[in-house]
Amino acid sequence: MKDRFLFIALLPCSLLTKGGTFCHADTIPAYTDTVASGVDVRQLDEINVVARSRSRQIAEGAFMVNSLDIAPDLNRMKTLNDIVGRTSGVRLRREGGAGSDFDFVINGLSGNSIRYFIDGVPLETRGSSASLDNIPVSLIERVELFKGVVPSYLGSDALGGAVNIVTRRKRDNFLDASLAVGSFHTVQADVTGQWRIPSTSVAIRPTVGINHSRNDYRMKDVEVWSEEKEEYVHKDLKRFHDDYDSMFMQIEGGVDNVEWADRFSISVGYDRLEKDIQTGAMQNKVYGKARRRSSSVYVAGRYAKRFGDVAARLSLSHTWDRSETVDTVFRKYSWDGTWLPSSGNEMTGGSRSLRIYRRPLTILETGIDYMIDGHNTLSLGYMLNSQGNRRRDDADRTFEPTNDHVTKQIISLGLYQKYLDEKLQSACFVKDYINCLSRQSAAASGSLESSRSVKNHMGAGIGVRYSFLPSLALKGSYEHSVRLPVSRELLGNGTTVYPNLDLRPESGNNYNLGLFGSVDTGSGHVLKYEAGAFIRHVQNYIRATVSEKEGMMRYVNEPAIDVKGVDFELTYLWQNRFQFTVNGSWSEARDMKRFKTDGNPSATYRNRVPNRPWLFGNADASYTFHGIIDRTDNLRIKAECQYIHWYYLNWEAYGSASSKARIPTQAVMNLSLSYSWHSSRYNISLGCDNIFDRVCYDNYMLQNPGRSLTAKFRIFLR
Repeated sequence: MKDRFLFIALLPCSLLTKGGTFCHADTIPAYTDTVASGVDVRQLDEINVVARSRSRQIAEGAFMVNSLDIAPDLNRMKTLNDIVGRTSGVRLRREGGAGSDFDFVINGLSGNSIRYFIDGVPLETRGSSASLDNIPVSLIERVELFKGVVPSYLGSDALGGAVNIVTRRKRDNFLDASLAVGSFHTVQADVTGQWRIPSTSVAIRPTVGINHSRNDYRMKDVEVWSEEKEEYVHKDLKRFHDDYDSMFMQIEGGVDNVEWADRFSISVGYDRLEKDIQTGAMQNKVYGKARRRSSSVYVAGRYAKRFGDVAARLSLSHTWDRSETVDTVFRKYSWDGTWLPSSGNEMTGGSRSLRIYRRPLTILETGIDYMIDGHNTLSLGYMLNSQGNRRRDDADRTFEPTNDHVTKQIISLGLYQKYLDEKLQSACFVKDYINCLSRQSAAASGSLESSRSVKNHMGAGIGVRYSFLPSLALKGSYEHSVRLPVSRELLGNGTTVYPNLDLRPESGNNYNLGLFGSVDTGSGHVLKYEAGAFIRHVQNYIRATVSEKEGMMRYVNEPAIDVKGVDFELTYLWQNRFQFTVNGSWSEARDMKRFKTDGNPSATYRNRVPNRPWLFGNADASYTFHGIIDRTDNLRIKAECQYIHWYYLNWEAYGSASSKARIPTQAVMNLSLSYSWHSSRYNISLGCDNIFDRVCYDNYMLQNPGRSLTAKFRIFLR
């Protein structure tokens, strides 16, 4: 009887920790028998049972990867970009405030070398309106950040890494709603939930996210003309043309774990973005009327089923994506909002322009995994990405409409292995990249000429991890990878980026070495660490160049770039109350082309690639008070600090050291306070970012917002 009772007590924990899906430190009764008045009395002591979370399992795999649980940040007014940008080896670089374009850097390679996914499906399916800034965080369970080598099951052509967003999947009905307000007239509202239709296996999952901001933060020390002094003076002035509005809507219906499917779902989504354009790629170019609008509708279906030792998956989506850029006034603006007549439009100085882009997108992804035995799994995958680019201009009659088309196909074959009670894990794969570009261009006669090119590239990779002890594991990986240009690089963005249809794919050899582990003293003290080193040899490196005269960008190829660096992260936890995390990253990307195409020595040989941060880090500390008013409430205080070392804007070989433009050293402090009660049903938080109101620069010397205050209320019902 005693053994049966013990089994029943242990059963809930075994269900919760099966497969390591959840992480709980549940208290399970242990028994010591005593005799009192002739009666058998059982005294209960506590035993802590800890299982690895899914995030931890991912991080302990064969590849270099960070896996971030979003739950601790759900109560704060933070975008996904804010959360992900604080991890080791990652740097998020914005071109302004809320809704602005951004550059994502992982281990020294730029954001355009990074691929983005939602549940393994490319984020591109959401259209040009969607980004990490406007995906509701309440939709997300965790984020997986792969550094360098990307597993074959993602079917990507990433060169520098990948970001995979994993959405929340709950068994029960729930509703998660929040409203947040902040400085610069910023508002965020998110609603997500799940409703399982009674007596069926069907679940409906709606999600809505709305963002608005005027982004009217103050620009420090900008140059304006003074009529009184008849000279240019420097002032602090607010941004006056930077409104941002976005909407993310999605409804998903499907079934899980039925006879004919492990998972089947159909999703329909709508995204919309409206953004005033305040500046070009440099902040000395000021706009007062230019505007960008985009919207997309998409339909997607997913199916997954295991047949014995074979697991099959299929996803298919189509997106109708439309964007337009309005630039129809002949004016030249200053930071004080005044303007003078101009001979051309604001952005390019040319004719009035109402440029319209239609980019239909079809993505097919399918794969089969075959479990050969308990140690080996073979994986075959195929991905098709077909995107059009139809352009016309309803204001500029001299513009010739075009209809370009980019098609990518990626075939991958991988082998995943586990041995020695999973102490040894390995993965190896090969990929075939097929790129087809069809384009139309104006001929000398004025007519349109069509051309088509197809190119094929091969890649391969391997990763190995061995756990010596729970406190020490070593991993290493290598990949020869190919990264095909994305549409923004090839076709431009219709606003601040010119097209360059002659871009060549990047290729590179990625080497990674890392160690990690955790030490648990058994008395509530836990120390987790990870450190890594990497080398990237890149050919035809794609980087953005800036025309200071026009304030516009264009992507070009650099013949050869070497990137090397190290990063680390250290986390200390105490009794589910105190947590301290510090991380740091150092990376150098240098031009390794000794001679120019004409045979002359290159002045930039061994120079650092400009406009790339090479030394940065973060430190976070939080303390949670439990049971202040009742036993289910929590009060959490968190402080954050981010440091970025200075770096040059242009090649260091050009110009004198005293006159070179550079992005200065920055240190920014944030503070937040979150309170939850009624078993986390109700949550409220207050925050202050950039407490000391530092002047923060990022992409191309564009100022980021100063001090800002935020407040958020969230309710979670189940």
